[in-house]
Amino acid sequence: MRSIPPVNDLRSSLDRALGLRDGARSRLETTKQDVQRLENESALLDLVSELLRRLIDQEVNIGVQAVEKLQTEGLQTVFDDQDLKVRAQVCVERGKVSVDLVTQQKLPSGDDIEGLSNDAFGGAVSTVQSVLLRVIIMLRRGLRPLLLLDETLPAFDANYVVNMGRFLSALCARLDMDILLVTHNPALVEAADKAYRIVKKGGMAKFEKIR
Repeated sequence: MRSIPPVNDLRSSLDRALGLRDGARSRLETTKQDVQRLENESALLDLVSELLRRLIDQEVNIGVQAVEKLQTEGLQTVFDDQDLKVRAQVCVERGKVSVDLVTQQKLPSGDDIEGLSNDAFGGAVSTVQSVLLRVIIMLRRGLRPLLLLDETLPAFDANYVVNMGRFLSALCARLDMDILLVTHNPALVEAADKAYRIVKKGGMAKFEKIR
């Protein structure tokens, strides 16, 4: 016949069991609070992520619209005998946004052709778009409004050079921007507010003001 443990031993065991129970309850409550906090943080992060996504989408849309508008205006001003415009294709791949500028032209026959300017159009169209992209980046990033062009416009037909010069001059006036253009083309020199030529005097190269 088994002996009954002393009452004091039973009480000690009961106290230990009660202490373990209370400790487990306390840890369970703490764990519940941690889970709730993490769930709240996760929900907050989801909201922040959605807000950032919308802000990025809005910024991209605003930027894309500005690019389309300026690119189209530039092409139509320079190539005034052609119906050209630019449409932006925005794609998101692996969380990264990419934008392709598609150039469109309506032909006299009513047919439309479109494609990337380097593939579907001549070097002159690509040159205008390249110059305007630099202007847009400069403005969007708050850079100093100064554009440097060193023989950047060699692909132009003579019929469009005058238009390009006038358009660059108009951009400078509208955007309070300066352009330093190095060129051998007299039509572009005529469009400049100030013009200089490099002359050799006394064995040295010096700037001589044309106007």
